[in-house]
Amino acid sequence: MKKNSRYILYTFYFKLWIMKKKLGLHKLLDMKFPSPVSVQWIAELINAELTGNKDGIATGINEIHKVEEGDLVFVDHPKYYDKCVNSAASFIIINKPVDVPAGKALLVVDQPFEAYQTIVRHFRPFTPADKPVSSLAQVGEGSYIYPNAFIGNNVSIGKNCIIHPNVVILEHCVIGDNVYIQAGTVIGSDAFYYNTKKEKDVWYKKMLSCGRVVIENDVEIGAGCTIDRGVSHDTVIGRGTKIDNLVHIGHDTVIGKNCLFAAQVGIAGATTIGDGVVLWGQVGVSKTLTIGANAIIYAQSGVAASLEGGKVYFGSPVEPASVKMKELVWVRRIPEIWEKVKNL
Repeated sequence: MKKNSRYILYTFYFKLWIMKKKLGLHKLLDMKFPSPVSVQWIAELINAELTGNKDGIATGINEIHKVEEGDLVFVDHPKYYDKCVNSAASFIIINKPVDVPAGKALLVVDQPFEAYQTIVRHFRPFTPADKPVSSLAQVGEGSYIYPNAFIGNNVSIGKNCIIHPNVVILEHCVIGDNVYIQAGTVIGSDAFYYNTKKEKDVWYKKMLSCGRVVIENDVEIGAGCTIDRGVSHDTVIGRGTKIDNLVHIGHDTVIGKNCLFAAQVGIAGATTIGDGVVLWGQVGVSKTLTIGANAIIYAQSGVAASLEGGKVYFGSPVEPASVKMKELVWVRRIPEIWEKVKNL
């Protein structure tokens, strides 16, 4: 590719990124680079052999279940080669050469996981905070931060927010307008996400989290909640959602608008929850599933698989509440029925 053509591509992608940022679309994207970079530069950074489209432009890095065109993704197990190569990702960091579709590129390295870590460290280096409210944070008009709260580097807080004592909002997180966060809540803790290799004494290698938490307008979060940042995508809390005390939300989870979560709800990573969903106390939700809009799940239920919206559920694993209630009635009658059977 000629220099002027490459310059035009760089300029186009950079302007596209700026446009998305102005429109707020960046809030729902993976870890985008500050500006697009050539795949050749990435190959040099991680010392990779580059095959396929050597003139490509990478716009960000992402996980396989969240990838978009322009993304980098890594894979280090043959079981997932086809899935990664045929995903929306344009660039695949891999530990073995394979056939690649036209327009995509492979970056072949011995340790794809370590290559991913190198990229994250480069674009999201650790920067110590030197004060309770970072000078790199932005706090909107009318917002109040109580003493003993911590606001990290590059955090954005909108207008008319209330941040209570001992709240922690870690780097790069985005808080909208009219957000209310009660005492002791942690926003943007690292994902519970490890590469399992079981090599010698090291079984679990921490995967660095370069995603964010994005909390939209009019959200209320209770005391003692924990919301993990995305691994490379964003964890998103939709506008108007209300969250009770002691709720945990895992990495990369996307929660819709106007949801209601009661105390001690736990949601695993990469889950999608539609608008208007109600989770009553101590509901547990497994990873990488979808709960449809306006579903209601009664207390102490366990969600192991995706659920259709607009229905009421109960039990562990959950079933439609009307079915589960009938089952419970019959379970209670088992001793009575058994006595009758014995006397036949």
